[in-house]
Amino acid sequence: MRPPLSKELWFSDDPYVTETLRFKQWNGKERSIFFQPPSFYVAPEELMSTEHGGVSVLTGKKVVHLDVRENKAKLDDGSHISYEKCLIATGGTPRSLPAIERASEDVKLRTTLFRRISDFRSLERLSSKVGSITIIGGGFLGSELACALGRRAQRSNLEVIQMFPESGNMGKVLPEYLSHWTTEKVKREGVNVISDAVVKSVSYKNGKLHISLKDGRQVETDHVVAAVGLEPNTELAKSAGLELDGDFGGYRVNAELQARNNVWVAGDAACFYDIKLGRRRVEHHDHAVVSGRLAGENMTGAAKPYWHQSMFWSDLGPDVGYEAIGIVDSALPTVGVFAKATEKDTPKRAAEESGTGIRSETDYEGVVQLASDSSTVTPSLPSPAQQGDSYGKGVVFYLRDNVVVGVVLWNIFNRMPIARKIIKDGEQHADLNEVAKLFNIHEE
Repeated sequence: MRPPLSKELWFSDDPYVTETLRFKQWNGKERSIFFQPPSFYVAPEELMSTEHGGVSVLTGKKVVHLDVRENKAKLDDGSHISYEKCLIATGGTPRSLPAIERASEDVKLRTTLFRRISDFRSLERLSSKVGSITIIGGGFLGSELACALGRRAQRSNLEVIQMFPESGNMGKVLPEYLSHWTTEKVKREGVNVISDAVVKSVSYKNGKLHISLKDGRQVETDHVVAAVGLEPNTELAKSAGLELDGDFGGYRVNAELQARNNVWVAGDAACFYDIKLGRRRVEHHDHAVVSGRLAGENMTGAAKPYWHQSMFWSDLGPDVGYEAIGIVDSALPTVGVFAKATEKDTPKRAAEESGTGIRSETDYEGVVQLASDSSTVTPSLPSPAQQGDSYGKGVVFYLRDNVVVGVVLWNIFNRMPIARKIIKDGEQHADLNEVAKLFNIHEE
């Protein structure tokens, strides 16, 4: 599971965390980063003879050609695997910046494209060795890493810089006022945030990286982390005759995640048709879980469309977090309803009460209970969106043609089923302040 690589693993007290890869979730329970323990899997050579079947992982091999007529996958060593059904879950490769791709080997050697366990290990090691780390990118990954490293920098002499072209953190997702508030929070975590920063060139001289911005500003640093998005891995498209999506990237699949006869795609690499929100491609942990499960069911004949909206979450340390669902794009009109936060309104407390830290795993619980709770909301008027400079907790609705297509729950946890139902209903709402009351945001 990738989320802990930029979240909980950085907040571990275990000096051997880079070896064990075990971490305490915000609720104090410990778990491994691996989805299943090694004992869950069957050795590949035993798979066909195992009585009730099983799952094998073949490592060190790459599929280089997919023959969808013969139902065969060719590996890089020349061998073949025949299949009845095939799922492509190839994920993506982190993008680099053109300025870094053009730069010298000295620059590339001092650049991390953060994605894998090995990237976490090397950056964790670097954070105690170098004087300055610069993160390029203002999205989820960049902001989480900035906060994690910033927290660490408060106990050492490490300088942490975060730069991005937007005017605030998560500028492509959050409305501007909330994006700017988030940037102030990131700064308080010990990060030097440089906004409106477009990288022109990166060079290496006198033992330092020199980043030149388009507006003439110069930044000196020891190491760069590029967190500027993902390129879906679609190398098999040509041999398999699979269609790629020109707008969103990825393999183009239908609402059941099927690309061609006997071939399905899930996760980051799937550009799917959402029967509520239209064509989409999603790069989040819960989507990998939800789409993988759906593809698996459909490969065994379920014929279910994609309707269960996956959610995603981002925590800037244990005190500020948000959960989101649907299309959350700052270019859309938004309506925000906020209230004063209490001690309960943090990711840490939410995890303690729900008993889990990977929030997608609790997301299916409590729908009935939440629905009955919603009728007991006090009829107090919602606070205005601007409470000075504080956004304690609240709901942000994203609208398309006056219909809610996305929801961000800001320091409000375990209410995702309500947000999911609002999007599923697809109704126009005359007063979103009334809709916000369903989330009990005025609870003390």
